[in-house]
Amino acid sequence: MIRSMTGYGEASSTVGSAHFYLELRSLNSKYFKAVIRLPESFQVLEAELETQLRHRLNRGSVFMTIKHSDVSADAAFTVNASALGRYIEQLSSLPQVKAGGIKIEIAPLLGLPGVLQAPGDEEARLTAARTELLKLLDLACAGLIDMRNREGVYLRDDLLSHHNGIAERLKLIKERAPGVMLDQEKRMKGRIEQMIRDMGLQVQAVDIVRELAIAAERVDISEEIARLSGHLDQFTKMLSEPEFKPIGRTLDFLTQEMLREANTIASKCNDAEISKWTVEVKGAIDRIKEQVQNVE
Repeated sequence: MIRSMTGYGEASSTVGSAHFYLELRSLNSKYFKAVIRLPESFQVLEAELETQLRHRLNRGSVFMTIKHSDVSADAAFTVNASALGRYIEQLSSLPQVKAGGIKIEIAPLLGLPGVLQAPGDEEARLTAARTELLKLLDLACAGLIDMRNREGVYLRDDLLSHHNGIAERLKLIKERAPGVMLDQEKRMKGRIEQMIRDMGLQVQAVDIVRELAIAAERVDISEEIARLSGHLDQFTKMLSEPEFKPIGRTLDFLTQEMLREANTIASKCNDAEISKWTVEVKGAIDRIKEQVQNVE
C-alpha cells in the first residue's frame, strides 16, 4: 500500500464562545517540512504541533493553518491604566507636545508593552486551547491521510501499468538477444578470418576463440536483463504490500538502478529492434521516476 504526498484535511469545533479551525495541506517534498501559521497567543504550541505532525506523516511539505475566535466579553483584553498613564505622562513632558505641535493619540499607545493585559487566566486558556487543537489535529490528519491513501491507489495503478509495459519489452529483448549474439559472433568470426587471410598470418584456433569470447563479453546483455528483471520483481513486491510503508525514497532509488541497466543494454547492443524496445523501456522508466516523486 502506497500513499501520495498530496492531501488535504480540516477540522473545526466550538467550545463555549470560542471557535477553533485547523486546516492541513500537503504537497510533494523530498523530506518532511512543516509550515505552521498560528494566532499570536498560541505561538508557544508550534513546536508540539510540529512534533505531532512528524509522528503521523513521513514526507511532504505540510502547511498547517489555525484560526481562533472568541465572541464572549471575557475574551476582551483589559487596559492597564497605570501603564497607559505613565506613557502619557512621559509623552506630555516632551517639548513638542507642550508646544502643541504634536497631539497624543490613545490608539497607538495600546500597542506598547504592558498596556493591554490578557484576559483571565492565560495559562488555563492556553491549556484548554492545546487540548482542543490536538483533537482537531487528529481529525484533520485522518482526513489528509485518507485523501493520500485514495491518491495512492491511482498512483499504484499508474506505476504498475508502466511496469507491465517494461516487462513486456524486456521479454521481447530477452527472446531476441541470443539470436543477435549468435549473428554478431558469426560476423566477428568472419571478419577475423578475412583479416588473417588478407595479412597472410598463421593464427592458432584457440587465439581466435579467445578474441571472439572477449568481443562477445562486451556485447552480452544477459546480466543486465537479469538485473533489470530482478528490479522489476522487487518493484512489484513493494507496490503489493498490504500495509502502508513509506517507500517513496526506495522506489526512487530503484528506478535509478532500472534506468542504469536499460542504458547499459542500449550501449552494448546495436540491434535495431532491441534498440527500439530499449528506448521504450527508458521512456517508461522516466515516467515511473516522475511518479514516484509523489509517493510518501
